[in-house]
Amino acid sequence: MPSYQHLFFDLDHTLWDFDKNASIALKILFEEEGLNNKIQAPFEDFYRTYLHHNEVLWNRYHHGFISAEDLKWRRMWRTLLEFKVADEELSKTLGVKFLDILPIQKEVFPYTFEILRYLSDKGYVLHLITNGFQKTQRTKLMHSGLEPYFRHMITSECSNSVKPKKEIFEYALQKSGAALNESLMIGDNLDADIQGAINAGMDSVFVNHTQKPHSSLSTYTITHLKELEHIL
Repeated sequence: MPSYQHLFFDLDHTLWDFDKNASIALKILFEEEGLNNKIQAPFEDFYRTYLHHNEVLWNRYHHGFISAEDLKWRRMWRTLLEFKVADEELSKTLGVKFLDILPIQKEVFPYTFEILRYLSDKGYVLHLITNGFQKTQRTKLMHSGLEPYFRHMITSECSNSVKPKKEIFEYALQKSGAALNESLMIGDNLDADIQGAINAGMDSVFVNHTQKPHSSLSTYTITHLKELEHIL
């Protein structure tokens, strides 16, 4: 078993439950903006459609096809278009308001705090590598209570790179003072987190919360955060 000292976590969908928190934030927007009158569909349809377009556009952002600013409003634009609403101004308003409401939500995956305490007590140094936006991710950490567990947060904005590019991992190693052979990436995204770690030559843990079929080349695979106790 390698002797890991530095653990690099992804945040969204790994520790912080993006889907639950997005549901809460979008429900608030849906009611405040009267979207039920504009799209003539229940919130659940709007939410599922948003999740689809958010995932598609995040993937495009990971690979450098769109900018962060485009991502923020185009996921709303595409969602509204599904309901025959072509309103760029509304899309941009929703994009801004969503990023005000979303990061103050507090839902995390089961056993998140327990595993972070366990790892901290064992002497591991914990960091974050996230493609999320700097201000947004910092707010999430503060409001969810996750902030005290992490020494460094490396974002795509501060590193001028995005997962799965190896440069963001190299920046994280430099920032944290960690050696590659003592570092482990832990994340839910096979492309951004796992392939990114492979690109950088770093060991990885695929956190398969949804237990979806996969052909991961990760060093380890788990389906629940508690299983990290069997690895670390």
